[in-house]
Amino acid sequence: MPGYALIAAGGTGGHMFPAQALAEVLLAHGWRVTLSTDNRGARYADAFPDAVRREVVSSATTARGGITGKLAAPFRIAAGVMAARRAFRRERPDVVVGFGGYPTIPAMAAASTLRIPRMIHEQNGVMGRVNAIFASRVHRVACGIWPTELPAGVEGAFTGNPVRQAVLDRAGAAYQPPGQGPLNLLVIGGSQGARVLSDIVPVAVADLPADLRARLTIAHQARAEDQDRVIAAYAEAGVQALVQPFFSDVPQRLCECHLVISRAGASSVADITAIGRPAILIPYAAAAGDHQSANARPLADTGAAIVLPESVLDAASLTRDIAAILTDPHRAAQMAEAARTLGRPDAARRLYDLVTELAL
Repeated sequence: MPGYALIAAGGTGGHMFPAQALAEVLLAHGWRVTLSTDNRGARYADAFPDAVRREVVSSATTARGGITGKLAAPFRIAAGVMAARRAFRRERPDVVVGFGGYPTIPAMAAASTLRIPRMIHEQNGVMGRVNAIFASRVHRVACGIWPTELPAGVEGAFTGNPVRQAVLDRAGAAYQPPGQGPLNLLVIGGSQGARVLSDIVPVAVADLPADLRARLTIAHQARAEDQDRVIAAYAEAGVQALVQPFFSDVPQRLCECHLVISRAGASSVADITAIGRPAILIPYAAAAGDHQSANARPLADTGAAIVLPESVLDAASLTRDIAAILTDPHRAAQMAEAARTLGRPDAARRLYDLVTELAL
């Protein structure tokens, strides 16, 4: 029987995208859905279906900001929790689902005190601070990466990270191993720390054997301030390249590439494994809890990716690894298949199943 779900998610795309995917599945099955987030998260709310009701809550973090903000944070969080309790008494959700981030605190705390069925979804291989706080206080913990480092005594269910429809449409697409013809290389990185890819990848490509460079076409996502120098570096190396701050067609480019070089954010890993492509992953060294290294580990362990930590990354190592994959069709095909086996294109449905189990 369809019910009423409240989804709480923090103010970044990493939290909001999987929340949106679950909301879409719930609506398709007749559920009513409310999104609880803060002002930052509200910027992403426009992408949610119109049928999702939006609630902007009062919350804060004590981890950032000046002394005044840190002192005020507990009072803002308490006000948000009280407001959530009043809202839940007016209309009690059948289940509350948290996706991490400080804006989820009011809804998760209120649901706990009112004994409402509740669960969390952790996108990364290392739990975020807020999810770690509530992990032992919820009925289910869904994990986007497996294994995920969980608090002692907490059991997780591996659902995977939901991916957008454009990725689902290409899930498991056939891979064409590199041969003697044209070669496509995709370079993608999140907004945080992607500069190292602009620093290292063009240099590494320039040192590839001439016959590889002659057949190579690169699509490189670079920060706007780095775009001109990256374009110039590829031109100097005699390599055809398209360099942009944002690609709206990443799923299609993933589908067409022979190799992807990427950060190891949860959504990037989910896309790479859903479609199934060989990867060289460079985890963002400053990620909280080094969670990108944890995200990359399953791909390294299964042979789906080569992982190069920033601490050992240099152009020579990257040149070696790019050449090793693009000149070995058998290895590239094995890596693509290993990536595909890790993919969970049905992650949103798996989350939905956990929600309905709780609501029964």
